Order: sequence, then structure tokens, then C-alpha cells
Amino acid sequence: MSKEIQDMGEQVVKTKGKPRGGNSPMIGDNGLMLQEGDNAKILGVNIKLFNMSKVDLHDPEAVAERLTEFFMLYAENDMKPTVAGMGMALGLDRRRLWEIKVGAQTSNRWIEDLPSEVKDSIKKAYSLMENMWESYMNSGKINPVSGIFLGKNNFGYQDKQEMVLTPNTQNESDFNEDDLRKRYLTDSTTIDS
Repeated sequence: MSKEIQDMGEQVVKTKGKPRGGNSPMIGDNGLMLQEGDNAKILGVNIKLFNMSKVDLHDPEAVAERLTEFFMLYAENDMKPTVAGMGMALGLDRRRLWEIKVGAQTSNRWIEDLPSEVKDSIKKAYSLMENMWESYMNSGKINPVSGIFLGKNNFGYQDKQEMVLTPNTQNESDFNEDDLRKRYLTDSTTIDS
């Protein structure tokens, strides 16, 4: 349909509405534009993480205090906490956090040697992060594309379909020699019995 519509000699111009997909997270700024000072705030939080003293991962109280300090740092700066940031606060990378969270058997013997209270604190903090991620996603407080990536990357979510194929097997009791001859041989006179 054209933009212009002829109606009884008058020219009526049809105004174009919002295009399909107008709420796409890939079009427009969708809140992704930085405000003045955002980079300085983000960098400031990361410098504080970088300069944190080493925490004794064998001391459950020290680990619990560090996790509280980590969450408070992000809260004071009105920022969403990150898994990588939690790793920095503890002196670990996010893969080691994941191994602790899922109880993975690794070649890192020191993870297995951590006190169960320390592992439990890390697992609880990781669960808190996952819950926050879900809350942000459910309330539209995070870009959907970013949120999906974070869910898959940090929390083990998957976006896949599984199909189970079962071969069609025939029982020997279903086997009939005459039916096979009729089905596969066109000239039954050449069959030697």
C-alpha cells in the first residue's frame, strides 16, 4: 500500500507508525548510552577491586567479610555486581568460581582443600548473583541480549532443543518371507525356492 491514498479527490497522507521490531534491543540506544561520569565510576570500582588485599581463602570469616565488601562496593556505586568482579575480590577468576559452585572435579587440588564453609559462602554468593540476574531480566533492568549471554556464560543456562530419535526396529515375528518377495521382487517367476 502506498503512503498516499486517494480519497474522493482529496489527498490523504498516511503517517508511518512504529516499525515492526521497534523495541529491538539492537536498534537505538536502549539505555546503552553512557552518561557523563559512567566510565570514571566503573573504572573506580574496578580499581578498588584491583587494589583489594589478598584474602585468605582458608578463613571462612575473611571470605564472608570480603564477599560483603564486594557487594557493598557495587551497592554504594549503584552498579550491578559481576561474576568477574566477585572473582577479583576473592583473587580467583570466574572459571574457578564456577568450579566451586558446581563442585567440579578439577586438577586444582587447592579447590578441594578449601573448607566447606568457604565453598558454601562462595556458592551462596554465586546463587545471590544468579537471583539478581533473574530479577534484572524479569523486570527489564538489563538488555535482553546481554542478559541471555550472561545467563549462558555465568549461570549455565542453555538454549537448545533435544530430540531423541528411536530407530524403527522390526521383531523377527513380524518377518514374513512372502511379503518381502511381493514388496521387493517384481518378477516372481525368477525366484528359486
